[in-house]
Amino acid sequence: MKTWAGKRYYSLDAWCKEVYGEKLYKIAINAGFTCPTRDGRAGTKGCIFCSARGSGEFAVPLASQQTETIRPQIEAGLKLFHEKQTGSRFIGYFQAFTNTYGPVSYLETIYRAALDTPEIAGISIATRPDALPPEVLALLARLKAEYPHKFIWVELGLQTIHASTAAYIRRGYPLSVFDQSVGNLHRIGIPVIVHVILGLPGETPEDMLQTIRHLNATPVWGVKLQLLHVLQDTDLAVEYKQGTFQVLSQEDYLSVLMKCIAALRPDIVLHRVTGDGPRKLLLAPTWSLHKKSVLNELHRRLKAEDVWQGKDYLPQ
Repeated sequence: MKTWAGKRYYSLDAWCKEVYGEKLYKIAINAGFTCPTRDGRAGTKGCIFCSARGSGEFAVPLASQQTETIRPQIEAGLKLFHEKQTGSRFIGYFQAFTNTYGPVSYLETIYRAALDTPEIAGISIATRPDALPPEVLALLARLKAEYPHKFIWVELGLQTIHASTAAYIRRGYPLSVFDQSVGNLHRIGIPVIVHVILGLPGETPEDMLQTIRHLNATPVWGVKLQLLHVLQDTDLAVEYKQGTFQVLSQEDYLSVLMKCIAALRPDIVLHRVTGDGPRKLLLAPTWSLHKKSVLNELHRRLKAEDVWQGKDYLPQ
């Protein structure tokens, strides 16, 4: 049995303490992007579960791409943490919508705005694998070389490896595009964090485990395991209210989560095990609002059932 900083999985906090000796806190940044599934390139409605703000509820909303709005967001985030007397180093998190989906000149300007901030240890760029053309990869490689003491991560929203589920959630790209983008990023030395949703309608625990096993065979660096949240004013909410599917209970979620943790390659950093649904928008499951108690129960069960990350991992 292995533990990381007292936990039975390799958490982001454990990695931060290994590398920096302290926890790193995230400053959410909204740079005014949209998504290929919203502007017509790969659809117009967006992913079925995504809110109107593109998962950027914790960042300042912007009407357009404006370089001058990036620094004030960072400064506001730093001020908030300093007032709380929490943290000395931070992650600039480009979170809302698709954060490589724009002119390269604009991308370079906003990434540099964050990387040039002394308190920012590095940046994490949430995007899609179909929004990483060669010119964006070249930019990331150049910035990595110019900022050797800061990290640049790319987060990809895979959610599932199963084509039928991907079509249902309107993901808008095939698995082959994801695999190719992971390989491209790995070749230029950019760590990849993959988002996976547990509890998507129609998926069984075995389906979810198959997604984990697929990731084990790729050079991904981190994974975010996200409980399916049903948010108000989404197409998923319409189907939920119609009784088309049910969300997982806390008991069922923790059971499948523990199986995924046990199956996950032990060197992969587990950045998230629950997720934060915005309280004002969350329709279900409401038990997820009690994040601390959910995590406490997870840690209790991992110990009671003698489960740890990689326990059931089988190299392929």
